[in-house]
Amino acid sequence: MPSDRFAGGSGLSGAVRKVASTTVGAAVRRLRRELQWRDRRVDFEVVHGAAPFEHVVAEHATPLMRRLAGVDERLQRNKAVNLRIAAACLDGVVLQPGQRLSFWREVGKPTARRGFLEGLVLRQGRLGTGVGGGLCQMSNLLFWMTLHTPLTVVERWRHSYDVFPDAARTQPFGSGATVAWPMLDLQIENRTSVPYQLSLTVTDTHLVGAWTAPEPACARYRIEERNHRITHEGPGVYVRHNELWREAVCPDGRTEIELVAVNDARMMYAPFLPEAAQSSPVA
Repeated sequence: MPSDRFAGGSGLSGAVRKVASTTVGAAVRRLRRELQWRDRRVDFEVVHGAAPFEHVVAEHATPLMRRLAGVDERLQRNKAVNLRIAAACLDGVVLQPGQRLSFWREVGKPTARRGFLEGLVLRQGRLGTGVGGGLCQMSNLLFWMTLHTPLTVVERWRHSYDVFPDAARTQPFGSGATVAWPMLDLQIENRTSVPYQLSLTVTDTHLVGAWTAPEPACARYRIEERNHRITHEGPGVYVRHNELWREAVCPDGRTEIELVAVNDARMMYAPFLPEAAQSSPVA
């Protein structure tokens, strides 16, 4: 049998090689993202405006504190701090026609040196902690708001795990967007002929956002969930699927419908839903 030295080519232990591989992989992912941000074919040079435009095209708010069993409340308070730092980076951004907004290009790397605190993060379907934890609440809100505007989401990463049951869900399953520095980004492009401005505020109780424009919205938008089902993929493994479609109702009564998201996520709780039994190939 070959030794580690010949098999790995360096004589390093498996643990050391894993750390080295992870470090190199992170550097490569960062380089790829940096190269994209420097690509002259895409205009990422958004600026901040002084005040929101006159017309509110879409707005949304989500609570800062949620009741999560077994979770230290301190982590949720820290999340609010993280959201305030990120909001300061994004609030007032004006997206001119032809420009693209990158969540991470504007927010930057969440580090302790910049004031970010340890908050809740989701890793492989399990709750954990990490510096900058909780920023997905902002990307979720931004994605949901943008679906109610003429703006185009050009990069969005879905959550791979469905962690919480539907008991308190007010939006369709899969209506959020996960982010992880720097590879998993949320990017939004303005393919219209008018500018849009983003407003973000963190109050004592809520994260509040809005997209505004200098003229009224050209349509009214509604998000519809379709083809929702739960499939049994193996012993104790259930996967939830759905599609999100956007319906735009124009002033002349014309309706346009487009597919905006396809979601597949492993459920991390018991699926006591009829769909689970109906879709399961196992008796």
